[in-house]
Amino acid sequence: MPNLNEQDKTSFLPNFCSADVLFIVVLSSELLAIILTLALPLYTDDLMFNLAMNSLFIQWIALSCVGILCVSRRFIATLSEKQAAVVSYLLILLVSFIIAELAWWSLYIYPDRGSPDQKLHGLFLVRSLGISAIVGFIVLRYLYVQHQWRKNIETAAMSRFQALQSRIRPHFLFNCMNTIASLTRKAPDLAEQSVEDLADLFRASLLEPTELYKIADEWKLCRHYLRIESHRLGDRLHVEWDIDSLPDNALVPPLSLQPLLENSIYHGIERLSEGGTINIRGKFEDEKLIIIFSNPIPDKDVEDTHKGNKHAQDNIRQRLDAIFGAESDLIIESKQQQYTVKLTLPYKRNENINR
Repeated sequence: MPNLNEQDKTSFLPNFCSADVLFIVVLSSELLAIILTLALPLYTDDLMFNLAMNSLFIQWIALSCVGILCVSRRFIATLSEKQAAVVSYLLILLVSFIIAELAWWSLYIYPDRGSPDQKLHGLFLVRSLGISAIVGFIVLRYLYVQHQWRKNIETAAMSRFQALQSRIRPHFLFNCMNTIASLTRKAPDLAEQSVEDLADLFRASLLEPTELYKIADEWKLCRHYLRIESHRLGDRLHVEWDIDSLPDNALVPPLSLQPLLENSIYHGIERLSEGGTINIRGKFEDEKLIIIFSNPIPDKDVEDTHKGNKHAQDNIRQRLDAIFGAESDLIIESKQQQYTVKLTLPYKRNENINR
């Protein structure tokens, strides 16, 4: 039997046990009651009384349908989408029929009411079931179409993220291979270490782009990358770390920090003949991680032979938006020969993750 949390993500039916769904159903039902009341003839007396009766009846049906779908949630989770739609639709009609019958016969529980009019009884049932059938079909169809649209968006986004994440800059790969080749004879131990560091970078690029893992592992990845580049740049590359305030169990997407460090080297340090220092600072405030990368850059009049298309930054921004939404942010600032990237992430943690 599938996990109910997994069903909420894969099924087109929402979690009818949640307060959000309940609120939307109550609000939509009241709007339907107002529409039906306004559709009555203009000469109808006591409009407010009719609105109250319509609201009571429609809310009764709507809340009962939500209740039965909530109770049946575990069973519906075992069905295919088509079967789930049919079962849900039949449950809505069944509940509507039962509530309509109860509402009708409740008008004749007193002796002075007289005998019920069977013709009106039939019309009342047909009207109630007809409205329930139409509204139920529209709602289920809307939920299905919205679910398919969301799946298509997520699939397209995932494909784009995977393509961007799996792409390793040719210049970085060539530089690494050249560095390893130069170290093979004069420092075979360092060459072997560089191969292992490069393997770790490749391994991280194979992770799912929306997967989360410990920030401590991402920092290790950054250090592996820095170790490779230090063999090539030597004393021109300096890094100052100030990340002790960040919790090690915080979760981040893979390759969300290393590409920012790579940009600092490729568009900053590497273009400076004297090199420079990359400052990496981290703060933990209000359940948020604030990570800042800053590095020197050449004057604007210096020809930029490393013009980029900002794929890495756009990729990170898109992934953060897909995973964290408005809780994350990526701010870029360039002034006074200093380039700064400020990354804000929500504090997500999972003590059971071991990687």
